[in-house]
Amino acid sequence: MFHVGGARSALYNWALARQQQGRFVLRIEDTDSERNRPEWADGILRALAALGISDKDPVFEGPNFQSHNADAHRQAALDLFDAGRAYYCDCTREQLTARTGSQHLGYDGFCRNRGLRYEPGRALRFKTPDDGDTVIDDVVRGRTEFPNPAIEDFVIARGNGTPVFILANAVDDIRERITHVIRGEEHLSNAPKQQMLWQALDAEPPVWGHLPVIVNEKRQKLSKRRDKVALEDYLAEGYLPEAMVNYLMLLGWGPGDNIEIRPYEELEARFQLEDVTKSSAFFDVKKLAAFNGEYLRNLSEEDFVTACRPWLEVPHASWGEGAFDEAAFRSVAGLAHTRLTVLGEITKYVDWLFLAQAPHDETSWAKAMKPGTDAILRSARNRWADAEWTADALKTALEKTAAEHGLKLGKAQAPVRVAVTGRTVGLPLFESVEVLGRERTLARIDAAIVELAEGSE
Repeated sequence: MFHVGGARSALYNWALARQQQGRFVLRIEDTDSERNRPEWADGILRALAALGISDKDPVFEGPNFQSHNADAHRQAALDLFDAGRAYYCDCTREQLTARTGSQHLGYDGFCRNRGLRYEPGRALRFKTPDDGDTVIDDVVRGRTEFPNPAIEDFVIARGNGTPVFILANAVDDIRERITHVIRGEEHLSNAPKQQMLWQALDAEPPVWGHLPVIVNEKRQKLSKRRDKVALEDYLAEGYLPEAMVNYLMLLGWGPGDNIEIRPYEELEARFQLEDVTKSSAFFDVKKLAAFNGEYLRNLSEEDFVTACRPWLEVPHASWGEGAFDEAAFRSVAGLAHTRLTVLGEITKYVDWLFLAQAPHDETSWAKAMKPGTDAILRSARNRWADAEWTADALKTALEKTAAEHGLKLGKAQAPVRVAVTGRTVGLPLFESVEVLGRERTLARIDAAIVELAEGSE
């Protein structure tokens, strides 16, 4: 799963790297084997490629696998120990709790001056400064000061000798010549520890930029347990990658001219990390859908047909293999083009055309098929049986049925629409019926008349 917040961060990093003719480094942090699988890395690569971030661009570097640098991580840990910047500790959590009187307090530095050497089971701790502040000059959030005495001597290598993530991350950043670290604000609390490690390893710390948290409509941080947060899920519903990119770029930043819908190239050219807001960014699904609808309407009809094709096949389609008719779909594609907000909606707009019988939507049936509508259906059926089979002629015939029953066209049209297409809402009726054909249309009206009769018994 590729979180939309991670996608936003990737896009900001990508824009910055391209602006400065730098490199976008994709690192797979796979040192914890129990929490990493090869297919997950493949999923990240596919998600990034969908956003336009791939090795087809020379700016892209990777994927670099953190596990491949294990020797460098171990050497860095030893170097910090030899330089007196780290020490071994054999304290247990129970011992710490007994000394501090609380299981919630941080490490108390008990082993700082005991002069322990490495033995299995002893963790290596970084010796944080006793006084002063660590200052994070953040491009987005400004200057943030962290009192050093409040930062415990944190573990940089486990009792089995393997470095922990925070050290491995700093070592890899330095080896890969990372100049900017742009990420979510939830990582800001880790920044002082990472900056300490950079400095202890004789490296100039990077430019920090912590992006505002993304929240839902209740202003709660997006959570995979509660919210739809996977980029893949949105793409699977039929959101266009271009629309997703456009929308994600505006979550916390804007081009400053109130023109929101624009191609990525323009967004990249205007992007300024300094202009990213500190305030939380609302992930408005309705606004995203509006963006997507705009992008869909801007597709050529041929591109629209191509984009719809995955949703016109099993398993998305409700009709069986071989039922789809390309020519018939092209006949109604233009009618659907302006109505969709996501591509996944196309099936409900055209399923009536490829199913043997009209789909049955209980709500639509109950709304349209009131007592007496069988007479409307019979009149429409009789007039259409001999009508010229064009949208205009079919409309004229139904207008006569409406007048015959003292109804406006919309009232007479509703039961006919449900009988033929299964729903009260859909594509323009007369153009749809013209494509469906006389024989299938009349058969469906006959079937609805029978069902109405059976329901009244």
